[in-house]
Amino acid sequence: MKRVCSNKEPDPLMDQQPPQQQWQQAVTAYAQAVNDYVAQGRTQGWDHLEAPQAPATEHLLEAWLAALQEANRPGVDEQQRQAFREAWPPAHQPLVPLLDEHGQGISNVLLLEDGSLLARIGMPHEKGQVVRIDCHGVTPVIGIDHFGRCPARRYFALANAEGVRVTDGWGGPQVLRLAWPTGLEGLPAGYPFEPFDLPPTPSALIPFPDGQRVLLVSAEGIFLLACHGATRLLPHQARVLDELDEGTDPDDISLGLSMEHGAVSVDGRLIVIGEQGSRHLVLDDQLRPMAAIGPASEYPHFALFNRTGDQLILNACHFYSGATLAVRVADLPGLDTDYYSQDPRTLLVQDGARVYAGVARDGEYIVGDAYGYLRAFGEDGLEHWQHYLGSTISALDISTDGRTLVAASHAGFVSVIALDSGRPAWQIGTGAHGEVRRWLFWKGWDRALAW
Repeated sequence: MKRVCSNKEPDPLMDQQPPQQQWQQAVTAYAQAVNDYVAQGRTQGWDHLEAPQAPATEHLLEAWLAALQEANRPGVDEQQRQAFREAWPPAHQPLVPLLDEHGQGISNVLLLEDGSLLARIGMPHEKGQVVRIDCHGVTPVIGIDHFGRCPARRYFALANAEGVRVTDGWGGPQVLRLAWPTGLEGLPAGYPFEPFDLPPTPSALIPFPDGQRVLLVSAEGIFLLACHGATRLLPHQARVLDELDEGTDPDDISLGLSMEHGAVSVDGRLIVIGEQGSRHLVLDDQLRPMAAIGPASEYPHFALFNRTGDQLILNACHFYSGATLAVRVADLPGLDTDYYSQDPRTLLVQDGARVYAGVARDGEYIVGDAYGYLRAFGEDGLEHWQHYLGSTISALDISTDGRTLVAASHAGFVSVIALDSGRPAWQIGTGAHGEVRRWLFWKGWDRALAW
């Protein structure tokens, strides 16, 4: 879908209405216009359509902020908060003037079994803070800098400067404690490589379903953590040796990664890893190479297994676009394809999205892209729906029953979405999904506010 045009001038007639009524009308009318535009474009083509202009709403931001703060003061009950939400329906476009100052990425979210949420405010390379969100509000989680959960949803990895703890359930007993890599693992002996000064900063921590190992994905390298020590998975020792053989000074060899990513299958038998300069690589549980799959765009960027574990998707990106392949697990042994391969075993299931986060439910993938859209498609590549949140989607999680989706973005939003519950009039999208709560974690604010 094309991006929208800039704001219109304020309507003098609307200025005579109360601010919340102006907001409500502007947000709802714009959502309807965009949804109509998309519907017409899909049925009639896009050539002669003009994208809707976003209405002028900047003059309403002061009143919106005052109403938001009032709805979040102590003693306000849920009924009053819901009244605020109905009067000031959530939207992204009106907040754009504030995002340069206040927006920030949220690098991870998890939906716990009791309905509460975990979130890491800030991107992996930032100091950040882990918080827990429930019906009582937002509480900092002390002593944890990063977290992750196994694909079977049982074990959690909790990290700080001292190492990585694995617990059986959130708040459950510790089953394992793992040391950080030294940085020398998997490097050729006899060369003056330097160990890490500080522990790697996790982009992802993925415990295995048995709770005995953790996949550490970081810009400093991808490692498998176990009780006997760490094993480097990327960059490969062979690549380092090639550079040394070419006469490169060890101090000039970059061991860092860009667009690093990884995934573990629900049964723990497969590991998928990749980074900007590699193909999509699949290893078995003994770390033996199983497949090397050429991406469908320039740079490998993301991997995800489906709910049943018999298929995975592999996204690669180019600028803000991308393409996603699907591969059946049964086809993986020995699969070796080049970039942009037309191999029928690597089916193109989504074209256009640079994927930063994704989840799976029965028969469906839901991914978040660089333009602020959640996009859902089937395992056969059939598009199901799209849902607009705004700004780059940075993290996603979904409930066990597949009914509740949590999405976070670089705008500092954490959005709780009831899937298949019906689409409110103010929502931009093609799916029947309704957001039930949005949290704003904004820089410069002393606390998060619920919308």
